[in-house]
Amino acid sequence: MSALPWLEGPLTTMALCWRLERRDGVTIGLTAHDRDLAVDGLRYRAAPGMTPSAIRRSDALDADSMDASGPLTAGAIGEVDLLAGRWDGARVAVFAVDWTDPGAPMALGEGTLGAVETADGAFTAELRGVATALERPVVEETSPTCRARLGDGRCRVAMAGRRCFARVVAADERRLTLDRVEPSADAYGAGKLRWFGGANAGLDAAIAASDGATVTLERMPPLAVAGGDLVELVEGCDKRLESCAGRFANAVNFRGEPYLPGIDLLTRYPGA
Repeated sequence: MSALPWLEGPLTTMALCWRLERRDGVTIGLTAHDRDLAVDGLRYRAAPGMTPSAIRRSDALDADSMDASGPLTAGAIGEVDLLAGRWDGARVAVFAVDWTDPGAPMALGEGTLGAVETADGAFTAELRGVATALERPVVEETSPTCRARLGDGRCRVAMAGRRCFARVVAADERRLTLDRVEPSADAYGAGKLRWFGGANAGLDAAIAASDGATVTLERMPPLAVAGGDLVELVEGCDKRLESCAGRFANAVNFRGEPYLPGIDLLTRYPGA
């Protein structure tokens, strides 16, 4: 006897479900069934327009993949959120359940959201399986600059005093004027700005440079910026050995090879 009897017989009671968890912790459930379902404490909203492509799974080293498409709805996945990047890298689990008794789900695939396309009020999203991690390089390449991220486990610089909150006073193209001044020259250059208020709440932005009470972003956020929006500023690092030693006193943890000859050795000559 099958462990999943609802898959047998001339008429099945199968419903497909998607569990999506964004990087900021927001989690939603969608089902292709015509009624909402409750599975493991999460309500899966009815989204009959959600349709998956064929799910390809294997025991080889090739990456599993699947595409899912459906309508854009304000209560589930909105076009604004997709374009703003809130769903980039979201974790996705796809499974099937018996809609008459959704207590024993059958896993079909899991991974993260990849490329997302929107058109005519609908979206198509690529699901990248966990095997895609095997496509990444297994060793790092040498580089004259540091490969660690400021404050991570390899860098080990304490970040407790290198973050602060501020409010936006004015916004002009990529430049923001804030209500507080940086602690040192270009302290937030190559750092990060996190939006805690306003239309862009939950998004991150890379900082190109900072000067006094202004910061210049690599690019403006997708939604409008208003005065009074709360942001968090995180100091950055230009990843040079001189900065690591002089500014952070952390040369012992520098993760680069500034004196290793590279391909530019061929272009060097006396007086260059």
